[in-house]
Amino acid sequence: MKVKYNLINEEKNTKARLGTLETNYGTYETPMFMPVGTRATVKGITPDEIYDIKSGIILANTYHLWLRPGPDLIEKAGGLHKFMNYNGPILTDSGGFQVFSLARPKDITEEGVHFKSHIDGSKLFLTPEKSIEIQNKLDSDIAMSFDECPGYPSTYEYMEKSIERTLRWAKRGKDVFNNPRQSLFGIVQGGEYPDLRKRSAIETSKMNFDGYSIGGTSVGETKEVMYKMVEYATAYLPEDKVRYLMGVGDPIDIIEGVIRGVDIFDCVLPTRIARHANAFTKYGKINLKNAKFKEDFTPIEEDCDCYACKNFTRAYIRHLVTLDEMLGSRLLSIHNLRFLTRLTEDLRECIKNDNILEYRDKFIKNYYGDKEYLNNKTTGQGD
Repeated sequence: MKVKYNLINEEKNTKARLGTLETNYGTYETPMFMPVGTRATVKGITPDEIYDIKSGIILANTYHLWLRPGPDLIEKAGGLHKFMNYNGPILTDSGGFQVFSLARPKDITEEGVHFKSHIDGSKLFLTPEKSIEIQNKLDSDIAMSFDECPGYPSTYEYMEKSIERTLRWAKRGKDVFNNPRQSLFGIVQGGEYPDLRKRSAIETSKMNFDGYSIGGTSVGETKEVMYKMVEYATAYLPEDKVRYLMGVGDPIDIIEGVIRGVDIFDCVLPTRIARHANAFTKYGKINLKNAKFKEDFTPIEEDCDCYACKNFTRAYIRHLVTLDEMLGSRLLSIHNLRFLTRLTEDLRECIKNDNILEYRDKFIKNYYGDKEYLNNKTTGQGD
């Protein structure tokens, strides 16, 4: 079935939206955070733990699964859900971010993108048609159009040519898309330029995709610039389709994205920082390797209902991470994923109660300690 977005309520002071997303595996509330399972696994986390965290959709990476184990093997296994034993909705990206991270501008052609494998340096060529073919075989619930994600900053002239090419690629991918169980999302680009974001959003919307993504953010720009990019896009996207901000997982960025009309988010951040002993808390990130936690027998966060916080102390988790015991990073990953899931649960309540701006201001005061974060913080994705 095609995913269906249902708008339930709009917050009266902002563009924040409360909704539901109907999928092949049930109906899920939005705003929502999606854990990233790059190689058909959320790093260190079992499917049962994903269910306990109360996540809905998870994301898998088309580029990485194309290289290993290959889409033909996954198709033979019965598709990505059966291969990884996940009974929930899965979204696959298009490989467009790998174009940004691995290819050089001269390797991007009208036909597709030439680049080298990060594994063995072998030559690869990815086209809009190839990206869709791979995703059709993976049999995810949501597939993404193949796009170019230009770096920041890019000149106006380059960005204008880039969005026109991405629009042509979107049409080419849509023309060959042929999995009736899948939905296909279009991607809006345009960098920091309001008129290009508007043009990209309007022209992509004309293709009548099942949902729409905002790309080209969190690539090194300041937070203030990123928030404007989001505003420039959401203003011209259909109200009856879901809106997805790609690669964003910083807590305040999620809040600001929701305020600007975004419904779903994904990022590797919660599990990546967990592998470096970091945990989200309402008072900012903490590093459990710090000596001050050696005799701290409280949970990571007092009011958190995750498995790690209900069963273990900061002192014990510090013991694990200082000895490089894998359980330490697993527990921190569980907590960080649940932290962002709880954040989106809180935001849904705020939309119901029309108090999301008050929540945002209190969160910033607790998390950052001041309101100058826009001027001194930049964005950035990770793999």
